[in-house]
Amino acid sequence: MSINTTHGLPFLPGNTFRNLTKSAFHRAQTLDYKNGYALPRRPAVGTGQEPLLSVNISHSERNQLINDIPNLTYGTDTHRHPPLQHIPAHAAYDKKVLRFYGFFRQEVLHSPDEHFRVRPVIIYYHLDDDSMCVIEPPVENSGIPQGKLIKRQRLVKNQLGDLYHWKDLNVGMDMSLFGTDYRITQCDAFTQDFMESQGIVLNESESIPSDPYTIRRIQAQQTHITPYDHNHQLERFLALDRQVLRFFALWDDSHSLYGEKRPVTLHYYLVDDSVEICEHHEANSGRDPFPVLLRRQKVPKHIKPACEPFPSSVLEVSAHDVEEYFSPQDFRVGQEVLLMGRRFLLYDCDNFTRKYFEENHPDILLKPFTVDTRTPQDIKRVIPPYNGFGSLEDSLQNCLSLVPEPPKKDVIKLLENDHKVLRYAARLDSQNPLDEGRRFVLSYYLSDDMISIFEKSARNSGIIGGKFLEKTRVSKPGSTVENPEYYGPADFSIGATVEVFGHRFVLTDADRYVSSYLESVSHHIPEHTLSSLRQKFVVNQTSDQDEQREGKKDVWLWFRNCSLSVTSSTK
Repeated sequence: MSINTTHGLPFLPGNTFRNLTKSAFHRAQTLDYKNGYALPRRPAVGTGQEPLLSVNISHSERNQLINDIPNLTYGTDTHRHPPLQHIPAHAAYDKKVLRFYGFFRQEVLHSPDEHFRVRPVIIYYHLDDDSMCVIEPPVENSGIPQGKLIKRQRLVKNQLGDLYHWKDLNVGMDMSLFGTDYRITQCDAFTQDFMESQGIVLNESESIPSDPYTIRRIQAQQTHITPYDHNHQLERFLALDRQVLRFFALWDDSHSLYGEKRPVTLHYYLVDDSVEICEHHEANSGRDPFPVLLRRQKVPKHIKPACEPFPSSVLEVSAHDVEEYFSPQDFRVGQEVLLMGRRFLLYDCDNFTRKYFEENHPDILLKPFTVDTRTPQDIKRVIPPYNGFGSLEDSLQNCLSLVPEPPKKDVIKLLENDHKVLRYAARLDSQNPLDEGRRFVLSYYLSDDMISIFEKSARNSGIIGGKFLEKTRVSKPGSTVENPEYYGPADFSIGATVEVFGHRFVLTDADRYVSSYLESVSHHIPEHTLSSLRQKFVVNQTSDQDEQREGKKDVWLWFRNCSLSVTSSTK
């Protein structure tokens, strides 16, 4: 049982007393700064945290004892030097590392080529915290995981748990780390100077033994002499790869049906004497976008006479049937060249091609000239005459595109004039006496400028009334089919004659809405049309008034006769 040394009582609840004289309740600092370095702080005397001493001494006596220890050991020094500033180890040995070179042997099992391998390593010893790490320099194509073998840490040197110190290291010694024996062979210059300054004599440096498997790999293997042709192709590939001669040519295809002259680009690859022809594709040209006219291949210039009559469509020409292929000397600017049965006029080339001919073929003169490569102007489209089938707008759409679309309509006009109709009364102007009493209603639709005609039914006329003309657009007489002129509101005046598909109609009357609408757009309507409507409505108004007077007179006479008859009967 613990004893409370202050009061001599057992250390049990109720036997402890609070120190009433204690005035500082903060946690004491554990670090202190000396010469700019953080060091553990020595507890002050009298705080209760100082180490236990066999004899209680004062602070001044302890400082005097510390200063007198060297005098008691070595005697009094007549020349007293000022005490040196204290530098901790982590500051004095910061970034100072001892480097040793060594190796270890790795046993190889079940291999007839090798029994062991010698693997060199580098051992680093960090002086600031006495930690060590082992790194194996990576070897290219070794097939072995290399790099850091042992990460940085304090290493144990024996079974007792003692740790390695830099005093335990020397050249020519073996050290066992995690079951692997490492042999230290040498060290660098800094390590040697540091060890000698600390009074340690280093052993003679050793050399790392050679690895038998590495030596066998370094030995020259059996060489194979390749044919000259293969070396020649490789040499040509290394020298001429990505070097292309570019010519600008004009393909004359005018002799064929609908043929023309088309610009192309001819590429000649120096590495394998192959030729490629690319066509210039233009937008809206009507041609399929195939950029390559002739794929990259060697083009034969002369074929053996025995193979010329044989059709190439059955069997392609092989290399054994060709006497000569096209070479750079066959492409001369300013001349024509025949490739695969097609004639190409070379009119220009790029700067690299000019420089190549100047250096390798100075006897060949390049004569560039300008060629008009612009496409011919578009031929004016001719619209065929109207054949009478369908409306004119629908027939025109078949001539404008392969897949006809419905003609566009004036949507704003349709919305503004929807359900607006001008109605006129008309009679048929005909020499036939049977058509004398026929009456019609002509309707003009403002939304789409169409006309429909409805015939009124007359009793005992022998003609069935109803729809005379379906809703359609009617052109004026004398207008052409290609540029027709249609009837409009300005053409419908009272007494005017409207010819509809061979039938002549004379307008005799109109409704009130016609007059009000034409008065609202009077700036677009001729004066004689408006005056005819006004006169007609004035005449109609007077006749209506006369009819009203006659009606009133008849009513008055009827009432008078009725009253006279009543008076006579009463008498």
